[in-house]
This record gives sequence, C-alpha cells and structure tokens, in this order.
Amino acid sequence: MSAPSSKAELAPKAELAQKADFAKTADLPRHVAIIMDGNGRWARARHMPRAAGHVAGVSAVRGIVRAATDIGLQNLTLYAFSSENWKRPPTEVNHLMGLFRSYFRSDVDELIARNVRLRIIGNRSRAETDILEMIEDCERRTAANAGLNLTFAFDYGSQEEIAAAARALAEAARDGTLDPASITPQSFSAKLSTADLPDPDLIIRTSGERRLSNFLLWQSAYAELLFVDTLWPDFSPKQFLDALESYAQRERRFGAVSPEAVA
Repeated sequence: MSAPSSKAELAPKAELAQKADFAKTADLPRHVAIIMDGNGRWARARHMPRAAGHVAGVSAVRGIVRAATDIGLQNLTLYAFSSENWKRPPTEVNHLMGLFRSYFRSDVDELIARNVRLRIIGNRSRAETDILEMIEDCERRTAANAGLNLTFAFDYGSQEEIAAAARALAEAARDGTLDPASITPQSFSAKLSTADLPDPDLIIRTSGERRLSNFLLWQSAYAELLFVDTLWPDFSPKQFLDALESYAQRERRFGAVSPEAVA
C-alpha cells in the first residue's frame, strides 16, 4: 500500500486545479499556437542525446493537450516540424519521424475519448507513405469530434504557405475566374491551410528565443506574443494556464485606441 501524499505533493495539484477552474471562467483565447522549442538544449543540459529531449517533448505535448481539453479551449496549434527542419542531421530527422509514428499510433484513442479533432497542416508531399497514411487515418477517425481542434504544423513553413496561396490566386486570375481587384485579406486568408480556423489570439514560444521562425506569419498579424524561458520539455500545464491568465490581462485594440484614451 502506497504512502499517503504529502502536503508538498498535493500543493502543486491543488494550485493547478485552481488555475484550471480560473481558466474555465476566464476570457479564453479562441486559438492558442505554440512554438515548442528547446528539446535539444534540455537534453544537452542533462548530458543526454538530443533524441531524449524530443522524447521528453512528446510528453510535454500530452500534458498541454490534456490541459487544453480540461479547460475547454477551442483551438490549439503546435509547431511540430518546420520545413527547415529537414536540414537537421538524418539521424535526428529519422528519430523525429519515429516519434510522429509513435504518437499517431498511441495517442489517437485518447484524443477520441477527449473529443479532440486532430488536423495536420503543412507540405504532405515530402512525408513518407506510412506517416501520410497515419495522418489521414487520425484525421478521419477524429473528424466528427466537436471539442478541441488540435492542429499540428508538420513540415510547415509560413513563407511556403503564403507563396502557395499567392500562386493559387494568380492562377485563378490567369484563368479568368478571379478579378485581381477583388482580392482582399479575407480572400487571401481563405487560401491558407488555416482557412477554417480563427487567427491565433496568443502565440507562445518556449526556450527564451524571441522570434516566430516562419510560423503563422500572416495569421499572427494581431496575435499576442508570449516568450517564456522554460525549455519545452519542462513547460507544464501550470505554466500553460499561467500564460492564459497573462493573456486575459492584456488589452487587445487591433490598431485602435482604448476607450480611456479617447475620453
């Protein structure tokens, strides 16, 4: 029989529950996007191979997804693999692909149980056949779910996405099915891979880096940005809820001025 939990062990759980209760009643962002950064540095600090950091990073994904479903968040997008990440050593890329395979196999049942709809954005032409089949299977199995919209940006690059949207509009104009004068920011957004999602209200980047790294560049025009020093494997549900609490305290004006400034 295990020993009862100490007060020290119970305190973080109680605080997390309190923050989760707050998040359920707070003005939640419609869409949170996260640049999950710092796996390699997390591993290096522990004298471990980079692969160990990526494994720990997957565990962090599970914790954040569970927290998001617990509080009723509508949309969560995670930057899992950029179009530039193919430049990494082949051994690291192969390990990352193995982790994606493992995640799609092991986690889809829990996502279904939590009413999560899983979607992947990015360039699918470079994915190996079995990974593409897993992606399509997970999307199909979760398509009817009405809870959290969980989007993984996989082999994703925002500049590539923007260029593809511009190409599609240019081809339509060339074929005479689109008047170039009718192109608006809204019609351009409709050609992006996130067309059925609201633009992100909050973008979080872990690890202390302060840049967007080719992630949702068009969509983040008025996103609130939050950069935290914590490395991704250590980014906990509590810190995620702290970020949402910080967001709730911000005033969003979208280029306008506050009523107090006008008065």
